[in-house]
Amino acid sequence: MLTLDKIYHASFVLKSVARKTDLIAAPHLCEGQNLYLKTENLQVTGSFKVRGAYYKISQLNGEERAKGVIACSAGNHAQGVALAATHMGIKSVICMPDGAPIMKVENTKRLGAHVELVPGAYDDAHDRAVQMQEETGMTFIHPYDDELVIAGQGSIGLEILDQLPDVEAVIVPIGGGGLISGVAFAIKSLRPEVKVYGVQAAGAASMYNAYHDHKYETLEQVNTFADGIAVKTPGENTYELISKYVDDIVTVSEDEIATAILTLMEKQKLIAEGAGATPVAAALFNKLPIEGKKTVCLVSGGNIDVNILSRVITRGQVTSGRKTNLMIALEDKPGQLNLVSDIVSRCGANVISVHHDRSDANMAITSCFLKLGLETRDKEQIAEIKAKLAAAGFKLVNERV
Repeated sequence: MLTLDKIYHASFVLKSVARKTDLIAAPHLCEGQNLYLKTENLQVTGSFKVRGAYYKISQLNGEERAKGVIACSAGNHAQGVALAATHMGIKSVICMPDGAPIMKVENTKRLGAHVELVPGAYDDAHDRAVQMQEETGMTFIHPYDDELVIAGQGSIGLEILDQLPDVEAVIVPIGGGGLISGVAFAIKSLRPEVKVYGVQAAGAASMYNAYHDHKYETLEQVNTFADGIAVKTPGENTYELISKYVDDIVTVSEDEIATAILTLMEKQKLIAEGAGATPVAAALFNKLPIEGKKTVCLVSGGNIDVNILSRVITRGQVTSGRKTNLMIALEDKPGQLNLVSDIVSRCGANVISVHHDRSDANMAITSCFLKLGLETRDKEQIAEIKAKLAAAGFKLVNERV
């Protein structure tokens, strides 16, 4: 049974291993919001997961330690288990989905674990880990549905209350639910008036569905680049805790997550992975009633693959109106491109790509399509450019991302 004493004990055990991560004021991150960032993306291993993993493994007896530990993970729990086990001289085996980011896989190996890549999603890796545990007798370190793991994650709730005593709301990412279960239990036990909200990716809304339908349920599939919260089956223990201690759960889209990652980079100089950016996405896109309230967004991790990051930045730029593609039907004669570029220039945008297409079968023989890639300030500037192009007699065929 989870108790406040266990969370306090976990906090004590973790003092020599986990950082008490900074709580950073972010007054300019989102207009009208009084936001703070709990920077678990700057935690040891780049994620909060080391807290729960280390506390769980620290409580094993001598016989259990001798047999070793096994875990399943999309990456962050893997690194936490690997670090904790190696630190205590314990053998560790990690089952990871074969689509896990390469950086997370390699970091897990570097931290001393044996990694087995399993075809499929997180749940397939979980099934393989359970099978291996039964065959070997190793202790299974569950990534979220274990009271000691939850207690370790709950140490973040104690830190938030210590760092911002007058906090009014906390927004937490949800995958299987271990993080928000611990944080919500700690905060509600000490400050029941503080609101605790959860956020899931819309493409992996297992706990969102269970919470709002008031019944435990599993998704057939998940679809999100936020691999840290891509969970088809939420925890049974975490579902019960969340139902009791969490005030609401909302979802955010892939574009909203990408925008949050870009916003954190530009305005706070922080790198967040998809899962870690979901609380900021919920705040940016007004998913929760937090206006004017002192609100902590728990940035749970920063382990994002650089290849995904480049695509996320582009998507975030498009969603926020920082980049757009226009296609204009032109008469194929001298001076047309000059007229278009003059309008774009006077509006203050920057042309980053130009392509003439004379091969489309739908255009007149004497016409062409001009495809422009633009760097823009915001959506209002894009609308201004379109309006002035139309006023000058140019026909916008469509807009392509």
